[in-house]
Amino acid sequence: MLIGIDWGGTKIEAIALDEDGTALARRRIATPQHDYDAGIRAAADLVRGIEAELGRDGTVGIGIPGAISPATGLVKNANSTWLNGRPLDKDIEQALRRPVRVENDANCLAVSEATDGAGADAGVVWAVILGTGVGSGIAIGGRALSGRDRIAGEWGHNPLPAPRDDEPPGPPCYCGRQGCIETFLSGPAMAADHARHAGQTLKAEEIVAAMRTGDGDARATFRRYLDRLGRAMAHVVNILDPDVIVIGGGLSEIDELYRDLPAAVAPHVFSDRFTTPIRKSRHGPSSGVRGAAWLWRERP
Repeated sequence: MLIGIDWGGTKIEAIALDEDGTALARRRIATPQHDYDAGIRAAADLVRGIEAELGRDGTVGIGIPGAISPATGLVKNANSTWLNGRPLDKDIEQALRRPVRVENDANCLAVSEATDGAGADAGVVWAVILGTGVGSGIAIGGRALSGRDRIAGEWGHNPLPAPRDDEPPGPPCYCGRQGCIETFLSGPAMAADHARHAGQTLKAEEIVAAMRTGDGDARATFRRYLDRLGRAMAHVVNILDPDVIVIGGGLSEIDELYRDLPAAVAPHVFSDRFTTPIRKSRHGPSSGVRGAAWLWRERP
């Protein structure tokens, strides 16, 4: 069986899959925040608990909100900052006494959706995460494209393309820059934009609910969000030209995105047409942990 771990900032989830993708067991715990050693113990205990429950050993794949640097062997770029600078893969291997495969969580989303999800019929899948943070991953032929320095798909920390007059320099980002795509397109970014323009403190889901009742300020906030998302997506489409775009994360539940987003992307694509399907992730919140398990899937 294949065991996957999705190591997030608030929860660590584990799943065991059979070779056909059937979920055999699932466990979830709160992430021990700012306590790296406790996190290693917790992840290892999840694996051992599932194996004891099922009476079988499994391979282990792990998705993290960052990457293992080929230069140092240490975690980099994690917004769960207590993971940065740590040899997470080696420490988990030592705890479990077996090899593990560690991949960026957005790439795990892409692998999951390319394997048996919304991109299962596509050769090149670009998976976008829109939630508390913003990122993306790429799967080609069902395999994660990690890149030479493990930064393939690091979309959220590029500047917003074709900025309008009132957008530069943009909000500050935790990475130390200003105006990153994440600072415009995350859930908290939508809320902050609404507060700036409407003077109301609402969460992203509350803004969407107000928009659906016809609230003018909420509709204006969503139009700005859609315009920015269209520009940001087109920038990648012009480089990658994917067969399908799959959206995950909390904002993927906004159904209006799938109706309105193609028209927001199309004007910025350097082509005579834009026909790339934009789909909601089939496995939803489970996609990342399933993709981590699929890191050990045998190549066809």
